[in-house]
Amino acid sequence: MRVLGLISGTSHDGIDAAIVDFTAVDGTPGDGTPGDGIPGTAPAATGVELRGTVVAEASIPYSPELRARLIAALPPAQTTLAEVCELDTLIGQAFAEVAADIAASVGGVDAVCSHGQTVYHWVDGAHALGTLQIGQPAWIAEKVGAPVVSDIRIRDITAGGHGAPLVSFLDELLLRSQAGISAALNLGGISNMTVVRPDGLVAYDIGPANALVDAVIVEHGLNPLGYDDDARIARTGRVDEALLAAMLADPYYALTPPKSTGKEHFHLGYVHDHLAAQGREIAVEDVVRTLTELTVQTVARDVAAAEIAFLAVSGGGCRNPLLLDGLRAALPLTRVVLADELGAPADSKEAILLALIGWCTMHGISAIVPGGTGAREPRILGAITPGAGPLVMPAPVSGIASLVLAEAAAS
Repeated sequence: MRVLGLISGTSHDGIDAAIVDFTAVDGTPGDGTPGDGIPGTAPAATGVELRGTVVAEASIPYSPELRARLIAALPPAQTTLAEVCELDTLIGQAFAEVAADIAASVGGVDAVCSHGQTVYHWVDGAHALGTLQIGQPAWIAEKVGAPVVSDIRIRDITAGGHGAPLVSFLDELLLRSQAGISAALNLGGISNMTVVRPDGLVAYDIGPANALVDAVIVEHGLNPLGYDDDARIARTGRVDEALLAAMLADPYYALTPPKSTGKEHFHLGYVHDHLAAQGREIAVEDVVRTLTELTVQTVARDVAAAEIAFLAVSGGGCRNPLLLDGLRAALPLTRVVLADELGAPADSKEAILLALIGWCTMHGISAIVPGGTGAREPRILGAITPGAGPLVMPAPVSGIASLVLAEAAAS
């Protein structure tokens, strides 16, 4: 089955897409019971051996106008239901255009899984109570003609999970073969990590990765790209130790995993509040450098505490040399590599995850690991919008015993 995964992450800068051609081999068929044989925190004893070939990848930026409207509507800003409705349509149409183009480039797809754009993640203390992703999937189904799996996070929350990080499901499958304690780190707007131990798994959001830096870059117009390309701005500044110490004292970091956060907490106003509390002028270059160091220290602290031997990094932040080099310097006992070494290209890993979730939902199996999100037990994720014809579901399978990813050979 050829599945297209679509996502716009917490950096809300555009749409990442990946088409994965999945083949199930040498597996144990299910008995038709939805969720039968779902893998938990340990490798599944039965299930299919799933092979996925990444046949196409793309990253398409939002138009400047759409991105500006989206940013203006995000918390802590006030907005209207009319604006939410319009953005739901406009983002859905943008996703549909990207989906149609990349699907046509490979001769079509059998299914699509769209994450959409997160606009609010409702967390009260240690509990996630709701989440909202927009980008109406019906536009994708209409444009592509294939069924679309969407609204994937809320089912995990109804089962007591945080709805994040969902990537822990893919991470667990890819890290099973690593000896000792291993982890996968995603440096998007928010940093999240999946830690796999011989006796189980834990995954959670660590804190801000690119979110705060990007917000400052945009506010001051420092880079038309909206982020600190190659850490050019941070390189010209210095770490302000007092500001850094104040930010490191945020109570969120002391919460026990699993936990989740987002731009509802770590946003531009958060930076303004900390700068105001300092009662002095701090150069914007120093602010950017300090926020970059905040990510390095919060991630390195958690990696060292977990005694992680192998760390695979993905997300836009892995292209920031100050972040990656900073982590390697702070973690001399940890092998820090890009997620490409696991078969998941660092720049498209989350889109690949969405393709995998889509495959799982269409085959009637869970795509969460309870230890990864805090859910009481696994759940099948998402809602399905039919495509151009009747909705025909493939035969259910008993679970995934193993996963191997590879990129298609260059023609």
